[in-house]
Amino acid sequence: MPVIGYLGIASPGRQFAVVVPALRQGLSETGWVEGQNVAIEFRWAEGRYDRLPALAADLVGHKVDAIVATGPGVLAAKRATSTIPIVFVSADPVGEDLVGGLARPGGNLTGFSILVDELTPKRLELLCELVPQTPVIPLLVNPDRPQTERVIREMRGAARTKGVQLPVLKASTESEIEAAFAGLVQLQAGALIVGADPFFASRGDQLVALAARCAVPAIYFRREFAEAGGLISYGTSVTAVFRQAGIYAGRILKGTKPAELPVQQPTTFELVVNLKTAKALGLTVPQSLLARADEVIE
Repeated sequence: MPVIGYLGIASPGRQFAVVVPALRQGLSETGWVEGQNVAIEFRWAEGRYDRLPALAADLVGHKVDAIVATGPGVLAAKRATSTIPIVFVSADPVGEDLVGGLARPGGNLTGFSILVDELTPKRLELLCELVPQTPVIPLLVNPDRPQTERVIREMRGAARTKGVQLPVLKASTESEIEAAFAGLVQLQAGALIVGADPFFASRGDQLVALAARCAVPAIYFRREFAEAGGLISYGTSVTAVFRQAGIYAGRILKGTKPAELPVQQPTTFELVVNLKTAKALGLTVPQSLLARADEVIE
């Protein structure tokens, strides 16, 4: 029975509810059913980037037939093997030097770009529409993420265009997230952008609870945040991307080489608004925003 290794940066909790079913769905569409004719070995870094090299080496040591990796786990997997096929879900595969190009990835890697960082200026725009006349909108980032400095530069430019101040808050642990939210009061922040990051995805409940406690309108990068009680989210459909990753993994198990599969970019973006949370914050969501929403939670 062939074995797929899954290398995830987050903790299994919410990922099992969203990502794993989508991956299994994609595999089933290519004729592979976990437990029947394929096995999946899961490795979770629990938000600890420093664990990734050892976890990747462990999967390679188990001689898995393919690896599905996400975020910083992709680079760890690439460094661990040049022969085992790797299907990635990555923010910037060319910029991170994972592949030579999107159309012809070459080597043993292919997968999906999820455009998380490119959508961050759009999240600022949506927040300004939702909470106009707000002079201070901090950006929460994970300093351990390789793309962070570039995102900060781009967002400072976007904030200048909008005429708002954009203080940067940094957090890479649970306690640092707590400290970042404590700093919102001193900054007199009128809203908050939660930067895209796998660690933040694994701490969704904590982030949403702190935003509620601080009564700060926050925008997130995945719909799961809004479903958990966050105010608003805008981002790529993670379910759609991981279903496609499952299809790619299934095709590779049937003999297709990664180099023959072009890197794909997402076509499905989701805007989700939680009206219940808006009401709790005393916010009136503009009709123009509601009309564009893919889902409104009441």
